Amino acid sequence: MKRTSILSLVILACITTFAAAEPACEDGFVSIFDGKTLDGWDGNPAFWSVEDGAIVGQTTADNPTKGNTFLIWRGGKPANFELLIDYKLTNHNSGIQTRSFEVEGSKWVVGGYQADIAENDRFDGIMYGERFRGIIAYRGQKVTIGENHKPQVTGSVGDGDELLDAIKKGEWNTYRIVAKDWTITQIINGTKIVEVTDADIEMRRADGVIALQLHQGPPMKIEFKNIRLKVLDSE
Repeated sequence: MKRTSILSLVILACITTFAAAEPACEDGFVSIFDGKTLDGWDGNPAFWSVEDGAIVGQTTADNPTKGNTFLIWRGGKPANFELLIDYKLTNHNSGIQTRSFEVEGSKWVVGGYQADIAENDRFDGIMYGERFRGIIAYRGQKVTIGENHKPQVTGSVGDGDELLDAIKKGEWNTYRIVAKDWTITQIINGTKIVEVTDADIEMRRADGVIALQLHQGPPMKIEFKNIRLKVLDSE
């Protein structure tokens, strides 16, 4: 979708925002989740629902997912943007996909840049490349991906262990993801966690879908609310 189409969607969202959502037009942000339904989102109804103003993804022992499955926002494929999402994880692993791609022939399967959400401290807050390079940056790392397709640590945004203190396990947190030209920054509860610059001309992604992950494995529950998007200009 062209940027002009996304802007039209943003303007419409400002006019039609539901009362259940957080203020949508503050500082240029608009709500992309109405707080009541999954309108505008696409995922397996066996796993995704809306409860108490939040998107809920849940697996159980009796209803597992055989592979990672995603709830995909159908409102566009943003390039430069800021995304704000409140989330709460109960058990296991999840994530937020941006500038991502749908895997051909596999319904509700997505690959690309992922801001990780994890019960396991090692992976909480990292940037992961779902079907797309694997681990890109651990918490606290400033990384550049070169033309050899490999991430290289080029600096620090803080101590990885200390940054974990910014994340409230099992409680509501706010993820802020900023994609500006070829740099993506992940911020949790106001603390910068990861910064990645993708200089890999062959593989880097200029835009793509936003999606929410429900991970295969043990029973889990992930909740998302107050999902807000602001489209940014490129330099």
